Amino acid sequence: MRFKLKNTFIQELPADSIEENSRRQVYKACYSFVSPKTTENPELIHTSKEVLDLLGISEKEAKSKDFLNIFTGNQLIENAKPYAMCYGGHQFGNWAGQLGDGRAINLAEIENKGDIWALQLKGAGPTPYSRTADGLAVLRSSIREYLCSEAMHHLGVPTTRALSLALTGDNVLRDVLYNGNPAYEKGAIVCRISPSFLRFGNYEIFAAREEIATLQQLVDYTISNFFPELGKPSKKTYLKFFEIVADRTLDMIIHWQRVGFVHGVMNTDNLSILGLTIDYGPYGWLEGYDYNWTPNTTDRQHKRYRYGNQANIGLWNLLKLANALYPLIEETASLEAILENYKVTFEKKYHLMMKSKLGLFIDSENDKTLISDLENNLHLSETDMTLFFRSLSEISKNDSPKEAIKKISHAFYKPQDITASIEEKWLRWFQAYSLRLKEEPLQDTDRLKKMNLFNPKYVLRNYMAQLAIDAADKGDYTVLEELFELLKHPYSEQKQSEKWFAKRPEWARNKVGCSMLSCSS
Repeated sequence: MRFKLKNTFIQELPADSIEENSRRQVYKACYSFVSPKTTENPELIHTSKEVLDLLGISEKEAKSKDFLNIFTGNQLIENAKPYAMCYGGHQFGNWAGQLGDGRAINLAEIENKGDIWALQLKGAGPTPYSRTADGLAVLRSSIREYLCSEAMHHLGVPTTRALSLALTGDNVLRDVLYNGNPAYEKGAIVCRISPSFLRFGNYEIFAAREEIATLQQLVDYTISNFFPELGKPSKKTYLKFFEIVADRTLDMIIHWQRVGFVHGVMNTDNLSILGLTIDYGPYGWLEGYDYNWTPNTTDRQHKRYRYGNQANIGLWNLLKLANALYPLIEETASLEAILENYKVTFEKKYHLMMKSKLGLFIDSENDKTLISDLENNLHLSETDMTLFFRSLSEISKNDSPKEAIKKISHAFYKPQDITASIEEKWLRWFQAYSLRLKEEPLQDTDRLKKMNLFNPKYVLRNYMAQLAIDAADKGDYTVLEELFELLKHPYSEQKQSEKWFAKRPEWARNKVGCSMLSCSS
């Protein structure tokens, strides 16, 4: 296989002067050269045809030994110089210092059809940024990253993509629940792609260390390669750059809220400078609609990264990025104005997003109250978010409140919890909703079609991913393939796959991997 290499990152930015692959602090450098760890007995499990096409790789080439070896770390792309990126970050609200690509290695940047893609192996071995870890990944977390990257793309959520999933043939020791019971698991590698894997933390590390020259080099590189429309570097350009990053970050989070996705670990080192969903660790989709739900066991106590707080964390992280960029701008008021605009814009975009989910496409003075009352009702009992909103489109303008509630009743996890007082609140809400629908000019069938473009029928619930993991651990990849194909069309009815349009089964309520997850991978 031949690739057209670009490698702008390593050509335009300073490298670590030490070539030894030892855990250490790296100064005044954006990356360190490092090669992937040789894998024992690699086996390719799955590839994404769409991503193969993006990279100009044929299906025949994807079955070759070269492909297997390159994307499991046993062979380098010709003339490429793999590297790991240096960055810092705030983790759970606290400055963690240097973090960096501890288990990710960038193979190369390649160009195809005018687009440039960075290829990155996750789980390819230690780097100078691995700290006390081994730089490896296991099958369960790799399946989750692989499936979710592509599922999010097809949901219309900005995201990194996934090219391939492979076993390494090595066993990896992991303590899944951090409870002192480590066990060996199958090692695996995902190749993920993105225009860039730069994160907020890439800029924070240089500001924190007062390495301002390196910071400016990185910001100028970012603008010239990913925001060239902003023009030559200047304070005005840097401000506009920050404004665009804020806008993209907000748009991404609005999409998360729309589909019920909870990232689980929104540290500043896990937020992309391009506004892409990055680093699929302990993520999850809402089962019961709950502002306070987080999929991350590490976040169980404080729930910093809960569903209802994701927009606020986006703002908090942007504040940290603003602090990092301040040495280049030296103007507090303009940065604060952008952050303040984020708050105002969130309210507007969230309102419009919720209206779209409800099938309300013209303005009405009572819409805010209608949305607020709905969100309150959804918290009265455990109600499945995906099922509720998808089923809402089936309600006609002329349905009585009792007919309407019947159409969404399968979204209730415990129908016995719907007391008379709760039912009365739902009946009042559906009465108001019916009156509001009558203001809409669209016919019921046309409204249904539009609503179903905002409300997915199929999302990657944790129990679904766990079923694929359990089967794959036994060498059976049929569930993985079934889910991969299902999630390419999340808004389509796919009647043959109706079994996946269902509430989380009770056996999965507290099962490891199906409810909350750790960062262990």
